[in-house]
Amino acid sequence: MSSPPPILLLKTKSSPHDGYEDYFSTNGYKPTFIPVLEHRFHTENLATVREFFASGAFNAETTTTTSTTTHHHGNNEDSGCDKKYGGMIFTSQRAVEAFAEMIEEKGLPFTPSKQPPPLPLYTVGPATARALTTLRNKYLPTATIHGADAGNGQNLAYLMLEHYNGLYPDTDNTTSTTKPSLLFLVGEQRRDIIPKTLMDPARPKSKQINVDEIVVYETGEMDSFEKHFRDVVSKELQRKVEGEQGPLWVVVFSPTGCEGMLRVLGMGPFKNQDQEPGQGVDDKQRDVFIATIGPTTRDYLKETFGFEADVCAEKPSPEGIAEGIKRFMDVRGD
Repeated sequence: MSSPPPILLLKTKSSPHDGYEDYFSTNGYKPTFIPVLEHRFHTENLATVREFFASGAFNAETTTTTSTTTHHHGNNEDSGCDKKYGGMIFTSQRAVEAFAEMIEEKGLPFTPSKQPPPLPLYTVGPATARALTTLRNKYLPTATIHGADAGNGQNLAYLMLEHYNGLYPDTDNTTSTTKPSLLFLVGEQRRDIIPKTLMDPARPKSKQINVDEIVVYETGEMDSFEKHFRDVVSKELQRKVEGEQGPLWVVVFSPTGCEGMLRVLGMGPFKNQDQEPGQGVDDKQRDVFIATIGPTTRDYLKETFGFEADVCAEKPSPEGIAEGIKRFMDVRGD
């Protein structure tokens, strides 16, 4: 009897629960996590975020001054807002984890009533929304979460334009009162599609939303990634040779690590005499297939390495990956 098909997830396993492990373990796969990214939290900037809560930046009663650690895209910090920030944006689980670590270690102070402010939390993708929901339920029970089904930053930006502007329907930018900014917790490397969309000068001023970014983590490739990945791939391919299982699927979650992955697999520009997993869709002897979590990583593989991933998830979720794999294998006849 063959073993469950292996699926290698090039990501750090989320804590305390990982939706990918839960989904694939209960749907006939054997998931293995191979961390690619090393994350370092910016404790000073996280302390600044905590200070925003302590000083009342999210409360209507208090107006605070601007911190030098935030990257301002707009100029309404001196506009006379009743409060500095009216909501927060999270587009990665790492940002949620950084925020969570700060809260777990230091607590989350509130003034003047010591009650959590009823603020909207905007997120992109179901995995980040789940991580944020756990945090919200424990520390910010009055907060609301929006964007779990957004899928990407562009869609989330449009959602915020509709939802957040709807919270401030009487905003008039010809007076000294404007809607408060949104605080965006980001990594050192990020795309700027959300700030650009929310503050597009072509948009009526009353519909623009100011965004302040603050870097709460930085990311780099782990030194141990290639060796770890090579060891796991070798063991899985040996099981295939021995007839214990079918092809191996590798799921890629970001451009970081793509080069190392292709080098280990001997794919793309690293196709060589030592390893030949095979590239043809009709090649029944193919050993390894590649799926990407979304179009950004798919396009990076194609544009940087001339490599076409076999599957690109239509939605960045375990279900999206599984559906893409099933369609691909059905067409292939496996």
